[in-house]
Amino acid sequence: MSMDWRRLLWRGTGHLLAPAVMLWLRRRADAGKEDAARLAERLGHAIMARPAGRLVWCHGASVGEAQALLPLLQHLHAARPDLTLLLTTGTVTSAELMRQRAAQGTLKGVIHQFVPVDLPNAVDRFLDHWRPDLVLWSESDFWPGILAEIQHRDIPSLLVNARMSERSCRRWSLAPQTAHWLLRSFRTIYAQTAQDAERLRRLGAANVIEAGNLKQAAPPLPAHAETVMQWQMTLGDRPRWLAASTHPGEEQQIAGVHRALKSRFPGLLTIIAPRHPQRGSEIAAALATPDCAIALRSRSEAVTEATDIYVADTLGELGLWYRLCPAVMMGGSLIPHGGQNPLEPARLDCAVLFGPSMFNFSEAVAGLLEAGGAQQVQDAAELTAALGILLADPAKTAGIAAAARTYAGGQNRILDILGDAVLQRLPG
Repeated sequence: MSMDWRRLLWRGTGHLLAPAVMLWLRRRADAGKEDAARLAERLGHAIMARPAGRLVWCHGASVGEAQALLPLLQHLHAARPDLTLLLTTGTVTSAELMRQRAAQGTLKGVIHQFVPVDLPNAVDRFLDHWRPDLVLWSESDFWPGILAEIQHRDIPSLLVNARMSERSCRRWSLAPQTAHWLLRSFRTIYAQTAQDAERLRRLGAANVIEAGNLKQAAPPLPAHAETVMQWQMTLGDRPRWLAASTHPGEEQQIAGVHRALKSRFPGLLTIIAPRHPQRGSEIAAALATPDCAIALRSRSEAVTEATDIYVADTLGELGLWYRLCPAVMMGGSLIPHGGQNPLEPARLDCAVLFGPSMFNFSEAVAGLLEAGGAQQVQDAAELTAALGILLADPAKTAGIAAAARTYAGGQNRILDILGDAVLQRLPG
């Protein structure tokens, strides 16, 4: 089936499904899963007039993909300040993160809009208005209708930070023609690893380049200098550590580590920053015991000398907590989740710890371990032992943190590769 047939089939089906999709959007908005005030964007309506000049449309599905794109957007803005960079995402949390980044001044030259739903009228409306000169698609958030229309309009498109697990590859292999069609819509595909590149080629992708992982090439997470200073004054030389981006099933283990260490380190403060901040109240309720005082950031509860655990249940403040804590345990690794990005704390002078489940960041994990900038533990008992050593020996902790920072700082080659690729492919 040719691309024109597939496109026509999508357009016909899309028109039939439009009423059901509208109902679905309204229900999601009622449930807080869509921004009701910005629902028109999901139908392709623009938030502003299109600026004159060249425009690059970049798409990242959610928080992780959008954050990975930000250093590339900053790189492009520095190289070509005249470029307009349109970033689309699909989730409420990603939109809130972009709002915060804009307020912090790290989104210069970038316009954020919600991605249109994959319906013909919405996609047409979006593309007719923005008229992108180039499209950067991130990872594997494939919307067949959007990609078909981009190709029909002959808009150059690149797939960046592409990944393809063996499991996903096997699934796509069940529909080889569809996989081939989707992947061939990109002029060039920049894969994260050699394994990703091989799997993409196996599915029929052409012109695949192993470029590295954008998530490993990012500036340090931002934080307001005044807020950092205020917290440093509040905490003084109090011993402290951070459990970053935690998931259900980990907070109880972390509380156990705190209880095991607090007698050795008087005044020990454990900061827990959950991956999903809306879980803050639930975490506090689960951990509160007569011998464990909990405070919540979202409730503006003060950290006092009696506070044992501080639940930092807000979005976009990890840069603050990394700057305050010399030792950081990465969440999502004490349970079979695959971990969270260990390079974020590494860039901010933290000695990094993580559990056995870090398969989502295997390359960064291997590099940090080889550089001596991190330590992997198998369970909460090993975490207690490793953290105890770090808290007792600030010089050792600083040495590990320096090694982590050096390794993390060397991961920016991909920005030059992708930046050159974008600028070379822009018309004119």
